[in-house]
Amino acid sequence: MSEANMKKINMIVNDKTYSIEVDVKDALLEVLRDRLGFTGVKCGCSVGECGACTVLIDGTAVNTCIYLAVWADGKKITTIEGVSKNGKLSKVQQAYIDEGAVQCGFCTPGLVLTTTALVESGKKYSDEEIKREISGHLCRCTGYQKIFRAVKKSLEK
Repeated sequence: MSEANMKKINMIVNDKTYSIEVDVKDALLEVLRDRLGFTGVKCGCSVGECGACTVLIDGTAVNTCIYLAVWADGKKITTIEGVSKNGKLSKVQQAYIDEGAVQCGFCTPGLVLTTTALVESGKKYSDEEIKREISGHLCRCTGYQKIFRAVKKSLEK
């Protein structure tokens, strides 16, 4: 890495501020997982197709494998490690457990974060809209019905 390719960025991850120098070509996934230790951010496909690396950036679900770290400068990021508060599971995490939507757990962090974004949007979603919203996540274990039920349960007031 030449110094010309390096840039210092500042971002807030799970309510903690980080100032870090990154290569302008680094994916946010690499920085979060490998440099900052947020191992709940999973590396699946590396091309934005599976959703395993999803985090919330300023409240929007984003695939970090195709999002450059330099774009995160000044952003607020939530990883799965930041979803529970004071040792208490979030409503979404509890819904995934209640519905048995957690199997191997590889896809779960990204799905929980996408569902969290849906809940925080305050919108009402039809069944078809829910299916579309989670369609960017690949799961090999659950057959999606349990995940779908967990999302619906999360969206209940």
